[in-house]
Amino acid sequence: PKATFGRRLAQCLCVRVLELTVQASGKMLATRLRAPRNLFRAHRALACIAAATLVGVQAGVQAEAAAKPTKEQQIEGAFFGALVADALTLGTHYEYDANKIKSFYGNLDRYYAPGEKTGGATHGIGWGQRNYHGGNGRGPAKKAGEQTDYGDYNILILEHLAAHPTGRIELKTLVPRWQERLKTWRAWMCTQTRQTNEQVMQGVLLDRIGGMSNAMAIRHAAAYAAFSSEEDVVHASKVAMFTHRETSALQGGEFFARVTHRIIHKGLSAREAIAEVAAESPDFIRNKVKQATDKVAEATDPAKALSKEEFADDLALTSMARLWDVGKTEPIKVGKASPTEGTLPGSVYFILKYEGDMAGAMTANAMVGGDNASRAIAIGMVMGAAQGVQGIPKNLGKGHLVEWEHCEALLRSLPLLKDAPRAEL
Repeated sequence: PKATFGRRLAQCLCVRVLELTVQASGKMLATRLRAPRNLFRAHRALACIAAATLVGVQAGVQAEAAAKPTKEQQIEGAFFGALVADALTLGTHYEYDANKIKSFYGNLDRYYAPGEKTGGATHGIGWGQRNYHGGNGRGPAKKAGEQTDYGDYNILILEHLAAHPTGRIELKTLVPRWQERLKTWRAWMCTQTRQTNEQVMQGVLLDRIGGMSNAMAIRHAAAYAAFSSEEDVVHASKVAMFTHRETSALQGGEFFARVTHRIIHKGLSAREAIAEVAAESPDFIRNKVKQATDKVAEATDPAKALSKEEFADDLALTSMARLWDVGKTEPIKVGKASPTEGTLPGSVYFILKYEGDMAGAMTANAMVGGDNASRAIAIGMVMGAAQGVQGIPKNLGKGHLVEWEHCEALLRSLPLLKDAPRAEL
């Protein structure tokens, strides 16, 4: 992060000044041994400079320590980072035209209702122009500061964990809660949600429910407050994605589960955690992470044409996956759509390109459009863990995110947060 780099640079400069001062004093001592008064003055000046230098170094160290989030702040940051990033996409979710988004919204740095500036609808290629979060006849349309379906699923898992704070997540208790929630589900109800609900109603065994969608659907952001074990968190990520059975979707969820856990519990940076987990992952994950890191290098290299493009992020994401011609009115740009082959490298791209700038990454992701909500959960969860809950902009936090207070109380009731001093959160 730029702030940390600046502090460390200042510390290095202070130490170098001290070294040069000592060298100069030595030379003075060698040439003025017969001038006691001058020698005394030189030593007195050296002492003053050294003292000031050490005070500056100590202040820099203290400032850096104060800026580093506690583990509890990282856990809250992972959850609320996911929700905030998701809510920021509500206005443009499933709008695939980045030019249109910029034209109507300018810079997306506050919450909007679905399609608020585009007639109350967004253009989901292949599914038509509509309000994708219009209430489903189960309640009012979503409003600014609320969640898309991705955020609502993460809240559902939080509520389940709060009701069952010990032991791993089990479908036999999760599914009934989910079915009850569907009665008032006001966000987009995806194909896998509808299909899985039908399977359950038909009596399909719980270990066989779910469809073969390759869309990444991360729903376990609250699990970091419940489990300290990485394997328990991975288990939660897979069970929470019970509507999906396809391999790449589950691998994507597991990848970000492990990355976030290692940021919180091993003290790794987002970049370090991504590299470490990718090295241990299946070929599909490794290749997609490399694709993303290569694209970041291209997009940030002044010598490359991509870095000079006005819509560089949009072009970067589109280039990282195929065009999907499904017989609709126009091909779907998979790099911006729901399949994991696009959402995973797209998420990694934003995390790395905007490293240390959570607000910048959230905004840039929302501006690209497509299934920006799927990417938002991964981006917010990882960057929230890295920067802590205090890294969330005030205008997007408590008092602005509709579900903040409700979720905060539940999150702080979970095992890893319930005994934490409130001053740390």
